[in-house]
This record gives sequence, C-alpha cells and structure tokens, in this order.
Amino acid sequence: MKQEFIETGVVANTHGVRGEVKIVPWTDEPDTLCGYKRLFIEGREYPVRSARVHGGNVLVNLTGVEDVNAAMLLKGKTVYIAREDIHLSDGAFLLADIIGARVVDECGGEVGVLTDILDRPAQSIYVVEAPGREILIPDVDEFILNVDAEAGVVTVRLIEGM
Repeated sequence: MKQEFIETGVVANTHGVRGEVKIVPWTDEPDTLCGYKRLFIEGREYPVRSARVHGGNVLVNLTGVEDVNAAMLLKGKTVYIAREDIHLSDGAFLLADIIGARVVDECGGEVGVLTDILDRPAQSIYVVEAPGREILIPDVDEFILNVDAEAGVVTVRLIEGM
C-alpha cells in the first residue's frame, strides 16, 4: 500500500537564531527538497517560507518556527512530504513504493520479496528476502530487468552465486 507521507530527511540542527533548520535530505539531489511548499514533522504541517541548499543539506525557514528555541524542538525529527505534492516524470517511481514488492525471475518464477534498497557509491543494491536466504542484487540493467511499481513486481535476472 502506498504511504500518504514519504520520509524525506531529518532535522539535523538549527541554523542561526531566527528559527531556520538544517535538514539532511534523503534524496539523490538535495535541491528537490527546496521545491516543496510544505513539509510535515510529527504529523504537523509546516508551510515553507524559504529553502536553499547549503553544503549538501537544506536550510529551511518554516512558518511557525520563529526562533532558535522553536527550531531546537524539531532537532532529530523525521521530515515528510505529502505524496500528493510529489510530481514524478513518466516511468519514474519512489523507492518506498517498491519495498515489499514481489521479486520474480525472467521466467516468472518467485524469487522472494524486496525488503530494502541499500544506497552504495557504485549503484544501489536491492535486498531480497528469499526462502532460507537473503539475495543482494545490484541495481544495474543486467540484473534488474523491469520494475512495475504499480503492480508491485520487480523482475530480475539471477546468476550463479546470487
């Protein structure tokens, strides 16, 4: 089932004395977080007054967070965006939407369930829980043949030793 809110980062610290917070984004490109007009923290909606990338993090000024004391209360909290605010290009999907997907081989045989996606420097690694073992599959075209996020199915090509 698709989640209504998507985890997008964590408030790492305050920035300055006027209530700005530093968010460590959990996205490939931090500037994508700057495009949202509202963020959610602990179920509360915070309209975004301004946001900018700074050193790989995002500095955000939130309505309702007027000083460093209010900002400090958000430190360590997970930041969410509403699914309805996300606009993906055709064929794109959120990684969160395929966690729990069925994983099948190129002949349609059941392999297991996708339980995690590890972000590594060379490429992501799909973690598949199979009967009696865990399979790590690099996210490259040779092994990940198709991802159907809507149907919840990932088709893979396995090689000996996987």
